[in-house]
Amino acid sequence: MQGFDTVVVGAGAAGLFCAGLAGQRGLKVLLIDHAPKLAEKIRISGGGRCNFTNREAGPANFLSENPAFCRSALARYTPQDFIKLVQRHGIAFHEKHKGQLFCDDSSELIIRMLVQECEAGGVTRWQPCTVAEVRPMPGGGFELDTGQGPVKARQVVVATGGLPVPKIGASDWGLRLAARLGHAIVEPRPALVPLTFDADAWAPFAALAGLSLPVEVSVGSGKARMRFLEDLLFTHRGLSGPAILQISSYRTANDQPLQINLAPELKLDRELVEAKAASRRQLGNELAARLPQRLAAAWLERAGLDAARPLPECRDADLQRLGRSVHDWQLLPSGDEGWRKAEVMRGGVSTRDLSSQTLESRRVPGLYFIGEVVDVTGWLGGYNFQWAWASAAACAEALAAV
Repeated sequence: MQGFDTVVVGAGAAGLFCAGLAGQRGLKVLLIDHAPKLAEKIRISGGGRCNFTNREAGPANFLSENPAFCRSALARYTPQDFIKLVQRHGIAFHEKHKGQLFCDDSSELIIRMLVQECEAGGVTRWQPCTVAEVRPMPGGGFELDTGQGPVKARQVVVATGGLPVPKIGASDWGLRLAARLGHAIVEPRPALVPLTFDADAWAPFAALAGLSLPVEVSVGSGKARMRFLEDLLFTHRGLSGPAILQISSYRTANDQPLQINLAPELKLDRELVEAKAASRRQLGNELAARLPQRLAAAWLERAGLDAARPLPECRDADLQRLGRSVHDWQLLPSGDEGWRKAEVMRGGVSTRDLSSQTLESRRVPGLYFIGEVVDVTGWLGGYNFQWAWASAAACAEALAAV
């Protein structure tokens, strides 16, 4: 039976990074993954250019039943730390939007960098290789039944990710292992996911598919209210785009409506009334000067107003009502596009059962959970990769100290 100091299960962002760091700190590391292709989620991220971190990443950009859990790891391994690694490997990158960093070229460069870091640490990698069982031993350590035979290890790191994009090998293996070994699981659900609507209710807007515009979207009320200023995208089945992906993570119930301001930079209820005194344009043309033309036409139809009516003939009350409706569109999603389209998973292994300093299980000594399998979910824009790097670094440091 082969023996290792540490076995890391899952060769995605967190697993690759943790294995490389642990190996470079002198540990004998085995990295196992069941998928035939390495790090497919990195490969497809950011449109193939990998949004590998966000300069602004901090605890406020993450969701968890324990929002403070991520503080320690994020503080000890920052975006600047990962940027230095990327620069050391000569990977060119650029900032696209709100601190989001992307490779100038292919995301393959990030995968290659992580593989080189593993090679520098002498990491053994078995892929594709399944892990059928992980058994804690009475005297400490673990036995693993793998597709390449039994293995012994002093420590096991679970970095198997979440459930999104099943076609690239997403699996609930890590969640099932955690539950079997006594850990609480926060119910997994799709996050950063497009939202869908009842077909009949959405029929008036289906023709707007492909239309994108900047909006303010919010959900909740009082201290629980969350809002984002981002782009929204109409689809045949509902809404997508960064604004919707962001707010989708904050919907806590299916009866919770969204509030969308389709023209956050304007005051349409006032502007349309003021324009009436000077403009001879038709109402449809006046509104289309402020909104995308297709949206303006659909909105007038929804409001029951004649687009061909000259603006001076419109009642002030109708113009004010029209403007307010653009600024306060309330609608109730019927669901979402599910794991197939979700970027990440919300929920996972409960942080109550893990150390925030080391990511080690409080229930099974020597067992660690890192990355997306943990109940820590970041915003869209490189935040989830930063959690992968930070949690992996915290774990690798702890492994080397044992």
